[in-house]
Amino acid sequence: MFPEFRSLITELKGQDPRFSRLFQRHNELDQAIKNTEMGLVAADGLIIEQLKKEKLHLKDQLYGILRKASVS
Repeated sequence: MFPEFRSLITELKGQDPRFSRLFQRHNELDQAIKNTEMGLVAADGLIIEQLKKEKLHLKDQLYGILRKASVS
């Protein structure tokens, strides 16, 4: 995710608790989605859709933080 911001992501994960929490939650959702799509965890389409929407919302927030931090 966001390879152009790789070093900034590392920096923010260590310095910004909010960014770190959002990043961690994004990764948790990513794994949960993979697990449901692979059939490792039972879930219906609605649950997967909700997980994907939350993940996308977090990605938007993370991108906004990265953009703001990159111009500072």
